[in-house]
Amino acid sequence: MRPGPGAPRGGEAGPGPLQPSVRKTQMGGSRKKKKMAKQLQRLAEEEAAALEAEEAEQRGRHLQALSGATGAERELEELLFGDCLAAEEGELLQRLAGPPRRAAEDGGSLLRDSSDSEVENEAKSAFVSKAPAWVDEDDEAEEKIDMTHRYRRDLMKSDAEKILTKKKLKIRLEEQFQRAMGGVPAWADREYRKKSKRTRSDSGSDDDDDLLCRTGNFITTSESLPRGILEMKSCLPANQERLAEGKLSTVQFHPSAQVVMTAGRDRSVSLFQVDGIRNPKIQSIYLESFPIYKACFSADGEQVIATGTHHKMFYVYDMMGGSIIPVHQVRGMEDKFVKNFEVSPDGSFMLLTGTSGYLHLLSMKTKELISTMKVNGRSTASAFTSDSSKVYSYSKEGEVFIWDVRSRKCLHKFEDEGSLEGKSIAVSKNNQYVACGSVSGVVNLYTTDVCLKENNPKPVKAIMNLVTSATSVTFNPTTEILAVASNEADEAVKLIHIPSYTVFSNFPVFRRKQIYLTQSMDFSPRSGFFSIANNKGKALLYRLKHYSDF
Repeated sequence: MRPGPGAPRGGEAGPGPLQPSVRKTQMGGSRKKKKMAKQLQRLAEEEAAALEAEEAEQRGRHLQALSGATGAERELEELLFGDCLAAEEGELLQRLAGPPRRAAEDGGSLLRDSSDSEVENEAKSAFVSKAPAWVDEDDEAEEKIDMTHRYRRDLMKSDAEKILTKKKLKIRLEEQFQRAMGGVPAWADREYRKKSKRTRSDSGSDDDDDLLCRTGNFITTSESLPRGILEMKSCLPANQERLAEGKLSTVQFHPSAQVVMTAGRDRSVSLFQVDGIRNPKIQSIYLESFPIYKACFSADGEQVIATGTHHKMFYVYDMMGGSIIPVHQVRGMEDKFVKNFEVSPDGSFMLLTGTSGYLHLLSMKTKELISTMKVNGRSTASAFTSDSSKVYSYSKEGEVFIWDVRSRKCLHKFEDEGSLEGKSIAVSKNNQYVACGSVSGVVNLYTTDVCLKENNPKPVKAIMNLVTSATSVTFNPTTEILAVASNEADEAVKLIHIPSYTVFSNFPVFRRKQIYLTQSMDFSPRSGFFSIANNKGKALLYRLKHYSDF
């Protein structure tokens, strides 16, 4: 039986009564999904709102801290930084406030890490390292210093140190400064300064800061010479280019030029330029049949006066004119020979030591006799004061006579303590000290004010380092060193520090024989060099490093 046209075929469901219920079920499921999506969106919005509220509260605390300045503080800030402060501060607050946080559009925004706030992320991005715009390769390279320069040559310890780095040169300068100062001074010691500042904080006084608050000239030519060890350097002999044949009787530095003069028993007077390296010869003159006992520059440095060992005459060498003038006889003088003499520092007088205690005062300009003075016994040595107003004369009997040059009268006389026979005498350049060397080797050091008042003054120091006659004594121009020597024993030279009155322990060099018999000594005009004339014909030269000038 064939089905009718409305009946369903086999395997197919016909349009029966169940089709409307299925549609209702599908519509109900879609409504549930929409409702669940709205609930999830609402939860996400609530979570985002809570997170935004928390960050807003944190930014509010930052804004309150930044805007918590008082009115007086804001006025002071505007006065110091100008009107742009408000704009800059507003910009900073805006950066801290940051852009408003957008709500999450979907549930995936809840998975973002909320530990880092936008303020922290913005701060991190602000400190992005930037590459330098320009790099100088010389900044990374270590600077090299040429040590052969004449200002740095004394800092070299060996010939291999011709080039030093800037760091090593700084260390070398610090070491030299500490040796000169005897250690690190208090003002350069940081720990000491911190302690002293803490101790002075109660009183409110700080000498170091006070120094920086004052103006003036705080630079001096030289600090005081430290005691103990004299920093010095042995140079080539001053007369290296023309060594004397035999005993060298005199060495003397020119009063104004960087020149040294030597004279000796080989009848020659030589001039050399002092540079401490080669010391080139300038000129030499020869005085026939005239072994030189002593030679000396005039005060202006234009003449050289030379006396012989057994001659009544003396020579005057005019360096400007290039002429040698013999002075055969001084009218009024009856001495058989003239050997020892002194030239006044002002260049006006020349004092000849005669026989039988006579002292002849001559005019330096005309070489004529002005007056004659007489001491008891025989005069062995004399010395002018630096102002040329007085003459100290040392007698063989150990007495010292003080003469007024203008009136030629004896102002005072005193006895050198313990002296059996006088040998040498010297007056310091500042007229503070008088040194008297005796035949026993003792050198007594007196102050001039005591010598002018007392007949038996007590020396401030009796120097007993020589065991033979003290034949040479001389002060350096700054009156910080007294040199004493004897021509009767090898290496018999001592340098005494003033005012501590102690001997420098490093001169002469122990167990190294190089000085031999000392005949004469002299310091350069600013104490930069010290020279010794010996019996081997050499003028030994030493560079005193404490003094910067010639």
